[in-house]
Amino acid sequence: MEEMFSILNSIPSPYSDLVAVAVIFIIIAAISFLIAFLFGRKAPEQIEEVEIEEVIEPPEEIAEDLPSTEEIVESKEIIEPAPGQEFQTQAPEIAEEISETEILPEQEEAIVEEIEEETEEEIEPREEVDESKEGLFARLRRGLSKTQAGLLGGLGGIVSKKEIDANLWDEFEETLIMADIGVSTTMKLRENIETKLSKQSLNSLESITDTLKEEILEILKSAQGAPINANASPFVIMVAGVNGVGKTTTIGKLANRLKTEDKKVMVAAGDTFRAAAMEQLEVWSKRVGTDFLKGQSGGDPSSVAFDAVKAAQARGTDILIIDTAGRLHTKGNLMEELTKMKRIVGRELEGAPHETLLVLDATTGQNAVQQAKLFNEAIGVTGIVLTKLDGTAKGGVIIAIADELNIPVKYIGIGESLSDLREFNAEEFVEALFYTGDETVH
Repeated sequence: MEEMFSILNSIPSPYSDLVAVAVIFIIIAAISFLIAFLFGRKAPEQIEEVEIEEVIEPPEEIAEDLPSTEEIVESKEIIEPAPGQEFQTQAPEIAEEISETEILPEQEEAIVEEIEEETEEEIEPREEVDESKEGLFARLRRGLSKTQAGLLGGLGGIVSKKEIDANLWDEFEETLIMADIGVSTTMKLRENIETKLSKQSLNSLESITDTLKEEILEILKSAQGAPINANASPFVIMVAGVNGVGKTTTIGKLANRLKTEDKKVMVAAGDTFRAAAMEQLEVWSKRVGTDFLKGQSGGDPSSVAFDAVKAAQARGTDILIIDTAGRLHTKGNLMEELTKMKRIVGRELEGAPHETLLVLDATTGQNAVQQAKLFNEAIGVTGIVLTKLDGTAKGGVIIAIADELNIPVKYIGIGESLSDLREFNAEEFVEALFYTGDETVH
């Protein structure tokens, strides 16, 4: 390069400097072009390969046969009919088409694991404990401990007084009302107890508590419902209640009880307006080992009930439990929808639903009584399940329900374990409520 500059400088010309610059520029441009040409020859091939990888698609006929993600989920959601049998949707306006897409075993396992991972922690029941008679009674006492403290604590202050007078009876009424026994039932109890004490010439303050225990037992015995007796196949149970009362959990525990009695159980998620309810109910169904059916989110609950009855008949199901949409008992249009659901079930299966259970939350106190009245007027409740007795001092509402309503109390919930959904037993309940440590378990 230096020699080239020397030659150029030796040429006599007024433009020697400009010539030198031009030559250098031409040389650099030539070298750059050569490098770009040599290293850029394979670039089009690489780009072409990438483009082929991105746009390549399966043949059209194969793509049509592949199920989409939505189809796989839908096929998991609704139970298929038994081999050789089809569900006839005689009323298209209330019955949705049953999906017939099949799922490979590995796909089904993956879907189940994904659902359980998302919802299992929310409704995981507590570890089971002692199932002996003594263990069950001890758990019932613990479950009623808050109600017992409120009731007996108030009565203890009353019976510590020196004499029975008008002021004592006023405090007696206040104690019962604070325990959510209700004004009407409280007045009835006071009148009956005063009459009994007068007839038996009893003046001791302790006799008030003893007589109250007898009166409460008499009221609750009249409302003690018989356990579910599946005398039809399929035996259909509709479960109703407002949102938040523990309806989904109650259905899971009830399905478990019936499953342990060697019954083939199916659960249908008719609460289509709340996606979480369907998902949690599906987890419960898988946990206790029952068949499960659900419809489209936001769909017609009556359609789910229709398909559930058809599916239960085709599968030879012993007991079908149909969840219903949680709704405010004060909303007439929503209650009418619930009535429609019951009507359709009865139309498709004579005598169904054979049980219509209403789930009530004990923590709501006297509001539970009002709920029971309105639901009973709308759908004819055949049994009550009173939940969350372990978390409230308002458990006395069960006495008001038994006294004011002609509806059997079939089950009570006293905890989160599967076995904490108990058949209601009036004697056991009263003994646990008034337990002082001296009584024995019958």
